[in-house]
Amino acid sequence: MKLFDVYPLYPIELVKAQGVTLWDKKGQSYTDLYGGHAVISIGHSHPYYLEKMTEQLQKIGFYSNSVIISGQEELAEKLGKISGYPDYQLFLTNSGAESNENALKLASFHTGRKKVVAFTSAFHGRTAGAVAVTDNPSIVAPINDTSHVTFHPFNQVEGLDSVITVETAAVIVEGIQGVGGIQVASTEFLQALRKQCDVTGAQLILDSVQCGYGRSGKFFSHQYSGVQPDMMTTAKGMGNGFPMGGVLIAPHIKASYGLLGTTFGGNHLACAAGNAVLDVIKEENLIENAAKIGQYLVEQLNQFSGVKEVRGKGLMIGIEFEQPVGPIRDALLFTHHIFCGYAGKHTLRLLPSLAIDQKVADHFLESLDQVLKA
Repeated sequence: MKLFDVYPLYPIELVKAQGVTLWDKKGQSYTDLYGGHAVISIGHSHPYYLEKMTEQLQKIGFYSNSVIISGQEELAEKLGKISGYPDYQLFLTNSGAESNENALKLASFHTGRKKVVAFTSAFHGRTAGAVAVTDNPSIVAPINDTSHVTFHPFNQVEGLDSVITVETAAVIVEGIQGVGGIQVASTEFLQALRKQCDVTGAQLILDSVQCGYGRSGKFFSHQYSGVQPDMMTTAKGMGNGFPMGGVLIAPHIKASYGLLGTTFGGNHLACAAGNAVLDVIKEENLIENAAKIGQYLVEQLNQFSGVKEVRGKGLMIGIEFEQPVGPIRDALLFTHHIFCGYAGKHTLRLLPSLAIDQKVADHFLESLDQVLKA
């Protein structure tokens, strides 16, 4: 049997990771400024994380949600405190797509409605409900019903009152669009969404899968706007590489047995990972560090010639160039051994560990300067 060939692969096999450094099987080291799509939040192989995961594996790695898993309650309490949403409820999942899927389902259950408003350039996942609200027809299969979804221009306040109506179950939006090019939702836009949802009874879902968990310099990027969503979805950095996600759910949305379900979501090992991540974020002040180092990077990048625009908040940064970004990204990877991402043809995407320091930032800046001058 061969693998189903859906991923274009770099000719690199990574075998070891520590902090912000990766090593391939040939012994070549790399600086990781992408974290496997914003997944590595506290750094690779953090000693506290490894200790807690090992400790849990030596006790029990998995049982289903048919028994008490105290790590779930611990995680909910810690997440409520650090995020600023202690009165919300938590449903644990395995991924960002699953989190968005369940948030959309909850909005539909709660309102008794079907229609959803999403936004241009959005990416919310590849499962049936999530892909339907993703603005990329190439990944929407004929089986994926999109008839209930209306796409409105991202960051455009005008016309919201005509698309968000009493027939709308949910409005789903990323606080910062990742795949869409690191486009930040404006305060005016998010506040207008909240207002129109209040008028119509539609449920406001903030997809924080990539822009959440401290990456923006606040726990959730929408907190810069002062808006309180009805639901927030998380994943990516939640488990520092262990697959997990969640939905934070406002108190007015009521639970009942059988309403939602998952086999693997919130298992013992996942909760050990999730609790360790929150402990490290708190103890090492990583949200504050993300804000500080992110601001430094943005200030320095804005001085580069050849850089058209720098977007983002904290350590979720998009660098737009006049020229296609592919050769820049490849030179950084194969010549300077730095992993970065991209979003579109012209935007380099940085999603490093929240624990990077100025030395790592300067190494990237010096390398990028050399690439652009080559």
